Amino acid sequence: MVAPEELHRLNDLDLDVYAWVLEHRTGDVTAIAAATGHTIKAVTSSVSRLRSSRLLHVDPDDAEAAYVVAPDTAVAQLVAPLEAQIGERQRVIRDIRENLGRFLPCYLRRRSNPESLDVLENVQDVRGALNQASVTCSREVLSCQPGGGARVPEAMEEALRRDETMLRRGISIRTLYHHTARFNGPSQAYVVAASRLGAQYRTAHELFGRFIAFDREVAFIPVADGSWGAVVIREPSTVAYLCDIFERTWDMATPFSSTSGQDLGQVSREINETIVRLLGAGLKDEAIARRLGMSLRTARRHIADIMDELDASSRFQAGVAAMARGLLDLDGNAAEEPWHEPSANGDVQGAPERH
Repeated sequence: MVAPEELHRLNDLDLDVYAWVLEHRTGDVTAIAAATGHTIKAVTSSVSRLRSSRLLHVDPDDAEAAYVVAPDTAVAQLVAPLEAQIGERQRVIRDIRENLGRFLPCYLRRRSNPESLDVLENVQDVRGALNQASVTCSREVLSCQPGGGARVPEAMEEALRRDETMLRRGISIRTLYHHTARFNGPSQAYVVAASRLGAQYRTAHELFGRFIAFDREVAFIPVADGSWGAVVIREPSTVAYLCDIFERTWDMATPFSSTSGQDLGQVSREINETIVRLLGAGLKDEAIARRLGMSLRTARRHIADIMDELDASSRFQAGVAAMARGLLDLDGNAAEEPWHEPSANGDVQGAPERH
């Protein structure tokens, strides 16, 4: 059987040889070369490729006696073995599902309450459960993804392919990110690509934690020990409560639809305003970084810049100075005076670093 790479090498020369043999019913490479203007070596290679592709038949007793084969006949000859292999693979898949499916009742009996929750202790089980939930999802996906800058392009591409599959099935996808995601190149590209397919994204300076829900029927939250495990929740009231928290945060979040200097400037002001508020509340650098979805190094750089700008020697003084200058709005609205103006090229000075 012809290898796939052989089919990819068929070219205009092969088309010329095929047409000449079709008309003259001979495989005489010398005659073909003279008639088509190609070299004998090139024609010989073309005849070999056409024979491998089942498009040309040469009499084994007379090399010059040849005739072409209809393309659909050649296709049938090449595809039949592949279809047989696919059929065998499908049979194997059915056997695997049937054999391993017999263990599902035993696994479900292990749960104290299958309608309540399940703890997945390793990343393989989590991925498997998420993939299964994506396949069976029919209406809506809600997702809260804290963290702003540490986004791997390869992981974003894989997520985009998965989301694209659901979006093309008519499923609504809404996702919350930290504001800091706006300053991350892979995140920006991902949001632009997925938004064109119908997904919606918003950002906020603070988020309630990692969360994903499918059809408001099953929700995934992280385990408390910080590992890669997850808790799968199916209890309707708990899932509804988590989805309500998402909706409240979504209503107050900012649409992630533009990376203009004006939008990034607004986001940067909100980040700095939140940092001042958290400093005044006595939070440590690590807690501030975690709340805002940025690295500890970036958070400390922001804190140092803010305290220097406010001429404050303590965190409490920074909060007082910000209030006195009208930079901190107790009603939750952004202050009129910007922390940092956008630079001439549209970048925001003091914006979180891209990691």
